[in-house]
Amino acid sequence: MNTNRIRNFSIIAHVDHGKSTLADRLLERTGAIPERLMRDQVLDRMDLERERGITIKMQPVRMHYKEYVLNLIDTPGHIDFSYEVSRALHAVEGVLLLVDSTQGVQAQTLTTLAAAKAQGCVIIPVVSKIDAPAARVSEVKAELADLVHGSPENVLSVSGKTGEGIEALLDAIVERVPPPYESDAREPRGLIFDFSYSAHRGVVVYLRVFDGTFEKGQSLAFRAAGKEFIALETGIFTPGETPAESLSAGEIGYIVTGIKEPGVVAVGDTIGIARGALPALPGYARPRPVVWASVYPESQDDLPLLRKALERLRLSDSSLSFEEESSGVLGRGFRCGFLGLLHLEIITERLRREFNLALIVTIPTISYIVTRHNGARDVIYTPAKFPEYGDILAIEEPWTRVIIITPPHSVSALVQLLYDHEANTLSTETYGDGRIEMTVEMPLRELMRGFFDKLKNISSGYASLSYEILPEREADVVRLDVLVADEPVPAFARVVARRRVEEEAEKMVEKLHGILPKQLFVTKIQARALGRIISSRALSAMRKDVTGYLYGGDVSRKNKLLDKQKRGKKKLLERGRGKVNIPEEVFMKMVQSSAE
Repeated sequence: MNTNRIRNFSIIAHVDHGKSTLADRLLERTGAIPERLMRDQVLDRMDLERERGITIKMQPVRMHYKEYVLNLIDTPGHIDFSYEVSRALHAVEGVLLLVDSTQGVQAQTLTTLAAAKAQGCVIIPVVSKIDAPAARVSEVKAELADLVHGSPENVLSVSGKTGEGIEALLDAIVERVPPPYESDAREPRGLIFDFSYSAHRGVVVYLRVFDGTFEKGQSLAFRAAGKEFIALETGIFTPGETPAESLSAGEIGYIVTGIKEPGVVAVGDTIGIARGALPALPGYARPRPVVWASVYPESQDDLPLLRKALERLRLSDSSLSFEEESSGVLGRGFRCGFLGLLHLEIITERLRREFNLALIVTIPTISYIVTRHNGARDVIYTPAKFPEYGDILAIEEPWTRVIIITPPHSVSALVQLLYDHEANTLSTETYGDGRIEMTVEMPLRELMRGFFDKLKNISSGYASLSYEILPEREADVVRLDVLVADEPVPAFARVVARRRVEEEAEKMVEKLHGILPKQLFVTKIQARALGRIISSRALSAMRKDVTGYLYGGDVSRKNKLLDKQKRGKKKLLERGRGKVNIPEEVFMKMVQSSAE
């Protein structure tokens, strides 16, 4: 195919700025999908995507406009998938930067724009929803032009609902997005920007071809994984998988590998002929989990199904990691690593929907790098394995750089919120409509502590937030243990900021005191940190009425029975038989994320 007739592009936008609706109109105008098959959010294949109005899984599609071939890669915009998005942007030459005319520039707009610039993409600024009653087209055009250092005349206006401006947008894509470069290499080489899994065909890789031609039957290999395979099929996206004789340089398509092993294929890897001479394309990295949570089946009979489901999801999501673990109350389950809170939410929801599993998901935590006094450095991703106080020389934790855009009326409350979450303000900027942009840095631990929900609350839902993960920094945190009848309960352990340890200790003790059933003896509930007891409550004993059958007579008979009961409870504790069996429902209330 003549590369001068190819245009590869993507659409980047903040959530709910009309990206999927605009993609619908582009497909409709170019005739990529028959009218009888057209529906809203046609590129969003998963029910979860359609319900929440977000793109989770990348979806490429080929369109024909005039004499040109337009390849669109619809990408997720959330920061959890930033690495995958960066690889997809590396596979295109241009992007449409979409901004809602009723909302203006949002935090994620800045993040996605920075990602596109880093990949050297041509930026086409576009204002959407121009048909909305609250549209501020001229103001947002000026705002967007200033953001890309251009002129408002070069900012396009479209309506994904009515189709207004779609023709001009398609013409701009052809005119402004450069064609793929001409490759002289005969040897095929391509970049994997996504992949899927089929039970019959194995892993299907989505790739941008940079050199040569891929054909069915070729002996191919992954450069990073070192795995060789035979190409069972090559094809393009229309948007369904349509077989094609070959894929040449500049094209976007798929290759069926037949591989059914989890963990082999990864986004960013280079695919080429087996033992080829061309080097791997730059930028490959394995995504590193930053959030951890334990996932248990409500019924232990479902453990094999949960294991199979996780293995199945990992075939199409190499960033998911898991290992088996056990809990004294919940039984066996899996400690899973995720790219972020949204990734965690998506995976657990897919496990429930696609595999019909009833799950218990614990409170998400982050990983810490702990240096002991003997010089050993350990990566700790569960509080129960955090070293004891006195054995720690230094602790490091991941930080985040956060961009917040908020209305002016909530700035004072935001400043207090930032202080409560240990944030450092780096810069502030005021937009023409009065909104404030703040760039701050804070520990990932604090961002996960309900920061976004609190931000939405103080701004009445008008603030937006975007973040990126930074390298680890020194942390001032401690392990907080909960003891019941002088016995620590590992599953209740937390890692908290030193300055909040007393507050958290009181909260956990009070919570457990309110839900733990009474025992035959007085039960101490304590929180311990820094080598000492921080908070303590006593749960009164459950008292059996041993004198209920008595009537009349000397009071000494009643006192004698009460003293006997008291001695029996004392012996129970002295012999070590006074153990507390925590009911499963109490355990679930303490460890489930929904309980926070």
